[in-house]
Amino acid sequence: MNKVILMGRLTRDPEVRYTQTNNTLVASFSLAVNRRFVRQGEERQADFINIVAWSKLGEFCSKYFKKGQQVGVIGRIQTRTWDDDQGTKHYVTEVVAEEAYFADSKREAEAGAGSFENTFGNTAPGNMGSDFEVSSSDDLPF
Repeated sequence: MNKVILMGRLTRDPEVRYTQTNNTLVASFSLAVNRRFVRQGEERQADFINIVAWSKLGEFCSKYFKKGQQVGVIGRIQTRTWDDDQGTKHYVTEVVAEEAYFADSKREAEAGAGSFENTFGNTAPGNMGSDFEVSSSDDLPF
């Protein structure tokens, strides 16, 4: 079984492209997803996971998802490879979204508190500050 469930904040607005063969929409974005545990004396860490959403789901994501929003994604992991013009082989692992949801609390959405800079500051990827965590059960989508 290949199933992934993620909740995190968008690191950038979704980027839209269309396939050359049949002009299908594909939206790409990445999520900053907190690691579950924090080592004592260290800051909370996050993983930056690439997401791809196709067709109608991609259209939804491109229209309604913005940098800094907390979202939930259900999908599957996919790996692919390709050779560039110089003959170098490239490997990519990404999540192909099958479902996507808003996960910000209503209060955050109304107050505009979902901005990426307010949440993350200028922290480098992989070294997220401790302010990137759920502060109350109101922040959870369930």
